[in-house]
Amino acid sequence: MAEDAELRGTTTLDGFRVLWVGIKREPIVFTVATLGAVLFGVLTVADAWVLGWSTQHVLIPAFETGEIGTDLLVWVFVLFMSVAILRAIGIVARRLGGGIMYYRMQSHTRRGVTRQYLSLPMEWHQRHPTGQLLSNAYSDVEAAWSPIMPLPMALGTIVMMVIAVVQMFVADLVMAVVGLLVFPAVVVANLLYQRYASPLMTRAQGLRAEVSEIAHESFDGAMVVKTLGREVEETDRFRAKAHELRDVNIRAGRIRAIFDPALASLPSLGVLVVLAVGVSRVSSGSTSAGDVVTVAYLLTIVSFPIRAIGWLLGEFPRSVVGYRRAKAVLDATGAMPYGADELPRTDGGALVQVDGLHYAYDASTPLLQGIDLEVQPGQTVALVGATASGKSTLTSLLTRLVDPDDGRVRIDGHDLRTLRKGELPRDVALVPQTAFMFDDTVRGNVTLGADVPDEEVWGALRTAQADGFVAALPEGLDTRLGERGTSLSGGQRQRLSLARALVRRPRLLILDDATSAVDPEVEARILASLRDDVHGSAASLLVVAYRKATISLADEVAHLEGGRIVGRGTHAELLETSPAYAHLVNAYETEGPAEVGSDTGRTGGER
Repeated sequence: MAEDAELRGTTTLDGFRVLWVGIKREPIVFTVATLGAVLFGVLTVADAWVLGWSTQHVLIPAFETGEIGTDLLVWVFVLFMSVAILRAIGIVARRLGGGIMYYRMQSHTRRGVTRQYLSLPMEWHQRHPTGQLLSNAYSDVEAAWSPIMPLPMALGTIVMMVIAVVQMFVADLVMAVVGLLVFPAVVVANLLYQRYASPLMTRAQGLRAEVSEIAHESFDGAMVVKTLGREVEETDRFRAKAHELRDVNIRAGRIRAIFDPALASLPSLGVLVVLAVGVSRVSSGSTSAGDVVTVAYLLTIVSFPIRAIGWLLGEFPRSVVGYRRAKAVLDATGAMPYGADELPRTDGGALVQVDGLHYAYDASTPLLQGIDLEVQPGQTVALVGATASGKSTLTSLLTRLVDPDDGRVRIDGHDLRTLRKGELPRDVALVPQTAFMFDDTVRGNVTLGADVPDEEVWGALRTAQADGFVAALPEGLDTRLGERGTSLSGGQRQRLSLARALVRRPRLLILDDATSAVDPEVEARILASLRDDVHGSAASLLVVAYRKATISLADEVAHLEGGRIVGRGTHAELLETSPAYAHLVNAYETEGPAEVGSDTGRTGGER
């Protein structure tokens, strides 16, 4: 309740702050739109003057004399048409300018959020659900700028209201005072609406993001949901949150359903009172019938600005919540700094040196402690360890998806943090455990938009032992793979993922259990091809492995246990000198990798 009270006190002010951001961003468009709205407001008030003048000088004399002069009819027609045309120009300028501001601010904010997503490190993304990030970039941005389209209209109607009130007092002081007695009632109605509707609209905006998060999580884990028979539970989880959103929106709608008719009826009651007072004053000779018509019409005009401002304020709760959520992304810290160093432009393998590396996801549970590792140019090193020993985390540090808490990683003598942006991906490639495929062609998935000749694509596919099944596809390189590559087996996806890395001619290739879904014979051919030649140059190779056949191909093996490298040497040497290592690799052979070997689950095998 305290939070709701605080929100009610700050929503209006914060809403105007959000609008000010948009005004500063688009001052010219805002000025044009506002001038159009002011023109509309002035001409709307002018309608009242034309109506009053026509009543006094045309209609009443016509009733008295029984005839209307042609000149007067022409003047009336010219006046009404002139006002209508100018008012239409104002409407076009107002709506066009408001729309341009609205869509430009959405585009600007979405681009900013997306750029921030790309610059923030992986550890930040790991703390935020994907559904929330999608909500930040879409529905939150849309909600943030929803009041900016009606803003010029609201400002124009304020000018209209001021002019109308002045004209009411000029026409008849007594009737103006009587008519404006509805203002306090309108203000009270707006305040009550804001008080009760703001918390509900704020909650609804937060629930929209939660519904999006649950939906995305369910879609992303569709295979788990279906294979484990969790459809009912997932449906119930989504239903509960969707029903909560529905209930909050219904409660807000009920309040709006009471507010809108009440707001619309108050000016009408004022008009009735003004007409009653006006009849009495005309009968006594204190005013003219034209003035009564003018004041009554002006009072109906005055009610429109009140409603327009109410609509604007009614959008503030959603706007403030959406802006805060998008701004939280824009203000997030943790973007990786870059230096200016460049790696040598050579074709040989890279020298990798890891010195005193420490990393923890939180201070209470360190994952990697004092890691020292070296991979010589052209050398193949196998990284072996049990589940949760830190193998995948180490590969993330080697590719600078995250930075270490202490220690450093060097490539060819350069600390990764001193390299300029884009330098590391040019020479270092990571093939992760899970092979992600885009809904694109084989060529598009391998090149990712890079300008790579088809012969180089086929060369990478041959090294990855993927050229055979790609050639057998209906359209070869032009075959579309479907969302996430659902038309391929797990092993085929892994080999395409490997080809994607190879086509970039990396000097350091890191395979994080990247051949787990490939049968041992194909895996042996892949690793042998990688060892012998990678596009004509021997790249350095770091392999997270669990199969003996894979490990035995390595020049050196590093045994990772409890976040530390506890043994180094050849596979044969470690089998003799390290009982823990021998037990681990033998367990892989007898029990299978699903029980002891990987840091995350694996995809299915070859079809």
